[in-house]
Amino acid sequence: MTTIYLDHAATTPIHPTVSATHHKLLESVFGNPSSIHHYGRDARKWLDGARKTLAQSIHAEPAEIIFTASGTEADNNAVFGTAVAMKAKGNHIITSAIEHHAVLNPCKQLELLGYEVTYLEVDKNGQITAQQVKNALKDSTILVSIMYGNNEVGTIQPIREIGQLLKEHQAIFHTDAVQAYGLVSLDVDELGVDLLSVSAHKLNGPKGIGFLYQRKGTDTTPLLFGGQQERQRRAGTENIPAIVAFSEAVTIAGQTMEQNAENYRKYATMLTNVFDELAVSYEVNVDEHVEKLPHVINISFPGTDIESLLVNLDMAGIAVSSGSACTAGSLDPSHVLSAMFGEGSPKLRNSVRFSFGLGLDEQVIKEAAETTANIVKRLVK
Repeated sequence: MTTIYLDHAATTPIHPTVSATHHKLLESVFGNPSSIHHYGRDARKWLDGARKTLAQSIHAEPAEIIFTASGTEADNNAVFGTAVAMKAKGNHIITSAIEHHAVLNPCKQLELLGYEVTYLEVDKNGQITAQQVKNALKDSTILVSIMYGNNEVGTIQPIREIGQLLKEHQAIFHTDAVQAYGLVSLDVDELGVDLLSVSAHKLNGPKGIGFLYQRKGTDTTPLLFGGQQERQRRAGTENIPAIVAFSEAVTIAGQTMEQNAENYRKYATMLTNVFDELAVSYEVNVDEHVEKLPHVINISFPGTDIESLLVNLDMAGIAVSSGSACTAGSLDPSHVLSAMFGEGSPKLRNSVRFSFGLGLDEQVIKEAAETTANIVKRLVK
């Protein structure tokens, strides 16, 4: 049976070139970059080169990159680190109702510690406005954390406008760009963000490595204490093979970004065209005019149940998901779709996320669309 992977928003296959780089470094560069002997200096050279490449990818300075073990750690560093560092200036945080749980759950923990959190509501397309942020701002606001692009529906938020709004405010501005990095161009100065989180495994890099961009002059308190690594902002010996492989993945992503975006938008159109041709009842969960990440499309199939739909698709070799992979196994409906459509909406029980990436072509997408259409028509009650 041919299998087709359409869940690239959950994780991506490692690029062959990236895999080769990772393997090479695992075998050849084992020194600790904090050591002064030649093994350490060799490791430091690789570390510095990768840091420079990653910084350039978002128009930052190398010293503003803090390596982490994941996007989740980067988000936690941003939220908890800011809350602790800024506690003398206030206790109010602003975020949105559709953030990744790596932001939402830290915010909930901070509420238990006495912090006040405002969760901005989104519209039917999963968007907030800069005006909502402005209305929620207080003198005591110390952090605004709004994701760049949503991992379940793809909606892009007005990050630049929010960045402009916060220029004259004390609040630190963080964006979770894990789902967007490598797929759209990001410039931290244009966006006006102070903190930005990314992860390698979303763009054909290895798992277990990410980074937090921290603008020079922005104050955060580290979560890990130990050695002096990462300018005393994240203790622990740096994972050189993964970091260098990450930088390789980012280089490749930068070279292919425009073509990939064009292909992914074409794949989304092909999906819906096949559904139209085969008379499948469906609805795309974000309006066409809304700015979205190119690789994600979330579709509702009225009359179906998500559990039986996903099982049947998997049995047919089609790998998709109903939402964030980080909530796999949960029977709870998507918090993103709940925020968009309300807790009683049938879309919470019949929506599928298709996400595109490495290894796909038009023939594969057509086959996946036809298989999906046949399954949906068979399952509709």
